[in-house]
Amino acid sequence: MDVSPAAMANATAQMKQAQTIQQGQIAVFKKTMDIAETSIAQLIQSVPQPPSLASSGNLGTKLNVYA
Repeated sequence: MDVSPAAMANATAQMKQAQTIQQGQIAVFKKTMDIAETSIAQLIQSVPQPPSLASSGNLGTKLNVYA
């Protein structure tokens, strides 16, 4: 099987171009994930804290569970 040098050079150039495109896509994906991570962290921090549970008295301080 003979492979012409021009065909080999063309295939090499196409592979290099595809690799460059993939690297660009990965960079965009990573940036998108970083932005999503920041947005989610801000969203979680903006959620108000739930009210504290009762710590004294008879209501809400004892739990009697029978299985």
